[in-house]
Amino acid sequence: MSPVESIFQEFIDAIQTAVTADEFERVGTRLTQRLGFQRFAYLSLSGDTPMLISSYPKSWTGRYFQLRYQQLDPVVRRARAENALFSWGGEGSAPAGTREQRQFFDEAATFGIRSGITVPIRSGFGRMAAFTLATADRNIHPERLVAEWKDLLQLVALYFHSHVAVKSDVPASGELAGSELTQRERQCLTWVARGKTIADIAVLVQIRPRTVVFHLENARRKLGAASIAHCVAEALRRGLLS
Repeated sequence: MSPVESIFQEFIDAIQTAVTADEFERVGTRLTQRLGFQRFAYLSLSGDTPMLISSYPKSWTGRYFQLRYQQLDPVVRRARAENALFSWGGEGSAPAGTREQRQFFDEAATFGIRSGITVPIRSGFGRMAAFTLATADRNIHPERLVAEWKDLLQLVALYFHSHVAVKSDVPASGELAGSELTQRERQCLTWVARGKTIADIAVLVQIRPRTVVFHLENARRKLGAASIAHCVAEALRRGLLS
């Protein structure tokens, strides 16, 4: 399995278990780091109520929506008009758009959002979304990565969008009931309860060790446990493990 295929498989394993906005943010952040970027953003525009899941600084996203920058943002405007993924803000690219749009890019750069790659997503009935990887690193040339990672990024964006759309009625944060543990989370907890190590569980369940850790951490958060041992005890107390 190539490094890119490994990154994609890890993402697929993780996105299956995400339910809340916080969990989707962790999945997106992990993917972003594996691909060498610094930030990601998933923006869904439906009617007058935009929905954002991102690792952008909260100080920037708060200002972004307060000033209704989604109407000015050249990246969003381009994503509305085009179907193919595109790069923006790369080294050597000429400043584009109106004076206000150039000022917008300058302001975004102060928050570490200097260049990136965006995948437009069409949802029908005029609705759209965009999945973006961004960086402040001047040594990354996103325009080169578009050709290299085109298929991967298209798939990642569509998987992320479809999973968020299906689970959009779930609260963005807060504890979940124990009955909402996934089958894989129960499997991993059951093996921990039987004294197996992370490496043992990875072999038994046929997933990567870091994916085992991901499932165990998700279960721990859902049950409000302080540790994995506490999580196992709580799951046993609730009768969640066979």
